[in-house]
Amino acid sequence: MKKNIHPKTHLITVVMTDGTEYQTRTTWKEEGAVMKLDIDPLSHSAWIGGKRKITDRGGQVSKFKKRFSGLSIE
Repeated sequence: MKKNIHPKTHLITVVMTDGTEYQTRTTWKEEGAVMKLDIDPLSHSAWIGGKRKITDRGGQVSKFKKRFSGLSIE
């Protein structure tokens, strides 16, 4: 096996939407970084049967609705 061809990994903390935390190895950012999830299996409609509203954190859904509000399918 060739040496020094794989990226270096380190531990980060992942925080789920309910506040649960776990550690995993990754190449993302630096050692000890915290990744806060906006969507995870506890909040995504695909896993909970569509019972949760869409989270518009970046305003993208609002922009889309505003841009195409005048269109209708008739």
